[in-house]
Parts: sequence; structure tokens; C-alpha cells
Amino acid sequence: MPPKFSTGKEKLLGDEDEVLQAVVLADSFNKRFRPLTTRKPRCLLPICNAPLLDWTFESLALAGVQEIFVICRSHSEQVKNAIAYGFFLLFSAEKTYTFASESRWSKPGSGIKIVPIMTAKETFSPGDAMRDIYTRGLVTGDFVLVMGDLVSNVKIDEVVKAHKERRKTNKDAIMTMVVKESGSKHRTRPTGNSSIFVIDPETSECLYYDAVIGYPPKTVANVPREILAEHPEVEIRNDLLDCSIDVCSVEVPSLFQDNFDYLDIRRDFVHGVLTSDLLMKNIYCYVAKEGYAARVQDTKSYQSISKDIISRWTFPLVPDNNHPGGEVYEHRQGNKYIARDGSVVLARTSRIGNNCLIGPSTQVSDDAQIISSVIGRNCVIGAGTLIDNSYVFDGTTIGPGCIVQQSIIGSGVNIRENTRISKGSLVADEVVVGPNAVLEPFQKLSKKRADGDDEDIDSEEEDLEFDEELIKAKLGTDSNAIIWPRDPPDEDEDEEGIENYKNQRFMRLGDDVADLAYSDEGSLSSDEDTDLSDSDSDSDMYPGTLPTSSTTSLTLESSVVAASDAVAVSEFQAEVTQSLERAFAEGHSVDNAAVELKTLRMASNVPLLRVREAVIAAIVEKIEIVEGGGIPQRQEIAKVINRWGPLIDKIGGVDAVETVTLLQSHCAKSKRLPLFPQILVALYQADIVEEVDMRKWHANPASKGEGVAPGPMKDGLRKCWDVGAAILEQLNQQESDSEEESG
Repeated sequence: MPPKFSTGKEKLLGDEDEVLQAVVLADSFNKRFRPLTTRKPRCLLPICNAPLLDWTFESLALAGVQEIFVICRSHSEQVKNAIAYGFFLLFSAEKTYTFASESRWSKPGSGIKIVPIMTAKETFSPGDAMRDIYTRGLVTGDFVLVMGDLVSNVKIDEVVKAHKERRKTNKDAIMTMVVKESGSKHRTRPTGNSSIFVIDPETSECLYYDAVIGYPPKTVANVPREILAEHPEVEIRNDLLDCSIDVCSVEVPSLFQDNFDYLDIRRDFVHGVLTSDLLMKNIYCYVAKEGYAARVQDTKSYQSISKDIISRWTFPLVPDNNHPGGEVYEHRQGNKYIARDGSVVLARTSRIGNNCLIGPSTQVSDDAQIISSVIGRNCVIGAGTLIDNSYVFDGTTIGPGCIVQQSIIGSGVNIRENTRISKGSLVADEVVVGPNAVLEPFQKLSKKRADGDDEDIDSEEEDLEFDEELIKAKLGTDSNAIIWPRDPPDEDEDEEGIENYKNQRFMRLGDDVADLAYSDEGSLSSDEDTDLSDSDSDSDMYPGTLPTSSTTSLTLESSVVAASDAVAVSEFQAEVTQSLERAFAEGHSVDNAAVELKTLRMASNVPLLRVREAVIAAIVEKIEIVEGGGIPQRQEIAKVINRWGPLIDKIGGVDAVETVTLLQSHCAKSKRLPLFPQILVALYQADIVEEVDMRKWHANPASKGEGVAPGPMKDGLRKCWDVGAAILEQLNQQESDSEEESG
């Protein structure tokens, strides 16, 4: 069945000859589906009996895309064959039969040109793939960028139109991201991989982006204060589902080429562009009010999206209408889907529950029960077997008396009688299990690699130990399986970031992570939760800075507050100090020094507060202490402040109250504490701070040292506050004298 088009669709482009292109990144760049993906790519795994890649193509076809580039590295030949020929598999107990036919995507009448592109073996991230796109010069204009595991009925053509209209007036609008509002309990809302978007509600511009993972838990998102200063109204959203559909300008691949540290599209590229003071590019959000879009990023989302398809959230892409696999299913009451070709054999005493899909040529024996599950083509379900919330791929045989719970079973698997598959298990293609075997929860099995097997197999599989006696004892005498380790890796071997073991638990089928405290979806304002405490927080290091800080904290629900990375901050401060010392010694201009500091900040991804802190500290420490003080000391202070004081505001996010607060904090612990009043006056005379700023600082109770433990730091803060009071009184007196003279 060919893709669907609206023949009367309004032209998206000003030039009728311009082709709407799309780029599909077919690789997943992670290992969350192992061992199901040791011998095939994730994009060819079936969901509701159609390859994921076909669901993605259908989504793009609905949008009127005319040319698709499929970027793939691993298992690239399988991807090419699937696009060129199409295929389906039949299995017997001993052999695998492959039947090929012309792919509907390769037919002239499809209206789409699909070009598979094999990338270099060194392509290990989406960023590498984007650089390869740039090198090959594939895209010639604005294009749609998606992953090869997308299931969507969102009207992408409307997003393309909005993006192109915006580009007419703003050439720096390089990307439009599609997001969708999602309730906190929606099953497709990811916990292990979610996002915070800061959006201008008037223009839909994305002003800031931050990624949130489930573990380690994160409760505070720091929004740069300059964003709030420059935009009178913003929306801070933690309720948006990232659809991973992007409309990009042709220059996006070149930005990846210019920045080799861009690996992930969201965490590196989007975050990097939005926090860059040099690129000056804009990214926008398109909040889809209608439609469905989600990515099959892990086994948990695989289950969620399968249920959404069966529940018809993806209409018109549903099993009984426009099924991407080209098959036709009968839709029965209770969202039961049975292949309409009459090849399904259901025993009289078998029971098919609601929300089930049964593929062609499948046999379900007496007393077998299937609950909320998907069964592929040419499967055999034995008598008395229970399949509960599970997904069985083509050609699999499950013997009598078996129980399969909340698991994924690959193609051509043979599960023999009286075998129990516990929740969260993944059984890869052609594995033999049983009889009378019991798989523990979250067990993974794959077929033992034989001599002469295709070399394009997950290399990690080669490192697994194959204890034949253990296999026979656990999985049956005829089993050909390798057992993958279930236990977490050693602490020193565990990956960091989103792929760390505990965070992966949020992404695996059947795991409720009840034993973990984690970052929950939804958000609270700082005012709603004032009991948070953290020894490394800015409020402890700089008393009184929170009301005027260059970052605004958004509290996320959790029982744990994420600690800042003290080592990274220390390294950044050392780099800033070296940069400023070089600027002082070589007499750089203030503008050049500011550019270098902005570059350091972009590379280190630290809040502006840290940069301002380092600049103020360096300027204060550059002031030489003149013996005897007096006029020579004031002249020394004025010389340094007049030369380098403007740098405080040149780095961005002008905040004079914060400047005074940081000056106080530094002087309180420095040998230059006695110079604080003279430095403050010099900043005032240089128009870097105003009288109103000093009064706001002085009125803050924290500036008196409230909340700080007794000791030298608190004493220093109090001394600064006292002399500040004297300066303000002197200014009051000058104003009174001036009024009397004028009167």
C-alpha cells in the first residue's frame, strides 16, 4: 500500500520546484535494546507488526516529504535491503526462510525518493552523523530531521510552513523543535530522559534548554538571569514531551562541523547554541496542539507506544487503516485486532483479551490466554499458555503450559513447554529455551554466535562467557543461548550521564524503580519549596545572592538535591584567572577580554554568576595595597576600576546588585577587606553601580551575614555592611546639602 498524500495540499515552498527533504538517523547510538539489536538495527524491530522505520516513513509521507536520506552505520546492509526490497521472515524449528518482494517505498508511484547513506564506522553519535551529512552536502535547503524510531501523525507540514515563514524575517532562526503537552502520568512521558524548555510565549522562541534524567535526581534547573531580564514574560516548561522532530535550516549541519564537541542533538547542540554568546542563532518550539508523536527510545517506551497504537492514538496510522506493514487487520470490540486474511487460527477455548493484536498465519491453541499483547506473523502459541503484556515477533513458537509476562520475544524463538519468562526479559532472535526453564526478571538471552556468522554483530556479545553446563542447567539441554549479566556493573565501570545503570532502569520494560528516589516530572517554583539545603549552593557561598542571582532556580520534585560539580567549577575559575592575568599583562581591550571569557563560559557550561564572580575577584586582587593608604591608595583603586571595571558588565547579564554582593563576598575573605568602601565608591563613580543598587544590596538581610555561621566570613560580611551604611548616609547628606544650596 503506497504512502498517503493530500493531492490538494498547499505548497510549503515559495519555489514550486524546491524539494522538501528529510534526514532520518537510523542508528540509535545506544544499547538499550540489547540483545534484540545484536544482529539487527533497532529501526527494523517491529512495533505492532511493522518495522519502526516504516512508521517513520509513513509519518514523513503524511507531511509531503519528497526525498529522504536514511543515515545508518550498523547493520547498514539490512537497512538498505529493507528499503529496496522489503522482506518478511518465516521460521521452522530448524531453518529460517527469507522471502523478499519489491518494497513499496521503492515503487515509482510512492512519490518519495529514499536514499540510504552508509556512514563511516567512526560515526558513534548523532553529531558525527550530522557532520557526515555536511561533508556529503546532502541537504540543499530547510529539511526535516527525525530519528528512525519515530511514530507520529503530527502534521509536520504545518511546522515546516511556520519555520519557513519565520526564516523570511529572521535568517538566524535555524531550527524549530516539535514538542507536545503531556500530563505527568502519561505513559509515553519519559522519566529517564526528559527536558526543561524556557520559551517566550509571544514568539515561541526557545530561550534555554536543559536535559533532566531520572537518576542522579535533579531538583533545580538554573535559568540564566539575563534571559529573565531581557524577556518580560517567559514560560518554564517541564510538561512538554520532546517529539524529536526538528525542522532545520541548511546551516545546521555546518554548525556541527564547526563544533566537534556537539554529540547529542539536544544536550550538546541545542543547549550549546542557546547558551552561546558567539553564535547568535535562534531556536524555536512548535507546541503541537493535536496529533501524536513519540520515539521508541527504550523498551519501556516500546510498550507505551505499542499500547498507544492499539488504543488508536496514532490514527490514521492504526492496524485496521493505513498499517505501515501493508497488512489489513479487523478491528473488533475492545481494541482487538485480528489479521483479516483469514489465516489466523484461534482455538475455540482460547481467550484473546482486550488491546491485543494477532498477526497473519498465527495459531493460538486450546486454553491459551493472551492479555494486552502483540503476536507477530506465523507464530504458534501452545495449549494452556499465558502471554501477558508481552510482544512476540514473527515466527516464534511458544510451547504448551508456558507463562510469558511483560517481556519482548524476538523472531524465530522456540520456547519449549512449561517455561516461565519473568517480567522485563528480552529474548533475541532464534534462541531456544526450555523445557521447564525459568528466566529471572530482567533476564537477557541471545543466540550463541557460530563460526561464519555475520561480522556485523554487537562486539560486546563476543565478551560474554558461555558456560555450557550452566546454560543446560538453567535453560534446558537443547538451549543455544548466551545469558547476559543482570547485575549492575562495578561502580568504577558504570557509565555516567543518561546511560548510567540506575537511570537505565527508568527505561526498561517492567521496572517500577520503586526503590529509587528520582527526578519526577512536573515542577514547583522556588517559593513553593523553601526547605531545600545544599552545602554547595550559591546561597551558602554568596549570602544574599539568590534574589539577584544571574540564575533563577526552578525546583523539581525530588527527595534529593543534585550537588554542583565543585571540581569543574574550580577548573573553570582557574582558566578565567589565567585568561584575565594574560589580559592584564598584555593590555588587551575590555571587548577582547570579554569575548574570551564568553568563549570559556560556553565551553565549560557554567552559569554567568561564576564568570562575574571570577572577574570581580581578579579585578579586586589586581589592586595593589599601598602602604599608608590615603590618596595614593584611592588613585590605585580608581586606575584599576576605570580600566577594567567595565568588564564586569561586558560579559553579559548586567546586574549591579549582584556585583555589589559578589564584591562583598570576596572582600570578606580577602586581605583587601579594608579597601571595600573605596572600591565600592570607585564603582559608583565609574557608573558601574548606582545608589539605588547599593541601597537594594544593603536592605537585603543576608548582606548583614544573616544565615552564615559565626566566624571570619560572617565578621567580614558585617564590616562591609557597616561601611556600606556609612557610604549611603554620606550620599544622603550630599543630597540634603545640594537641596539646601538649590533652595
